[in-house]
Amino acid sequence: MLYLFGYERYGVVVSDLYFVDPDPIKGQESPERGVRLELRRLNRGTLPGSIYSAQPIGIDQPLWRVDLLESVDGPPGSFDRTHHHPAFRGWEPGHRVFERDLSAHPLGWLAAELADLPGVLERARVPPHAGDAADAARLRAQVPEIVAIVERMLGQVRAGELGVVPDGTPPASARAGWL
Repeated sequence: MLYLFGYERYGVVVSDLYFVDPDPIKGQESPERGVRLELRRLNRGTLPGSIYSAQPIGIDQPLWRVDLLESVDGPPGSFDRTHHHPAFRGWEPGHRVFERDLSAHPLGWLAAELADLPGVLERARVPPHAGDAADAARLRAQVPEIVAIVERMLGQVRAGELGVVPDGTPPASARAGWL
């Protein structure tokens, strides 16, 4: 499942995720699942026809990522794999940052970060733009809705409705989800 909240320059995308890495980071040898949220650049394409034609929309380069993940074999609600990537190098995420508040209060932490778009952009090393203030205000107004969707999706992951093993067979390597 994929949700998109789009503004003028930026968008917030949210998706469920199931992930198995055959070359895992030490201490993370089992599959993980949960919800991934990214701040992305948006691109509005040129109308391909008349003024009534559908608007091409590009969900472009990621700038910031939050992974609200848990090990599949761990207790629900542990958030034992939860981390964020404050910046990207092109399409590749920068280093993982594990924060106590993020694992202890993930939805509150997420709400505070989303409400501070200028701070997120600064930590992501995105140069300021004149349109950032308008996007920040629009995003701040939608933080409760975005957090509610993330919370609902986490419940669906724990219920086995989202973030599931691809094709029902435990794979040696897999990544299932839009993000």
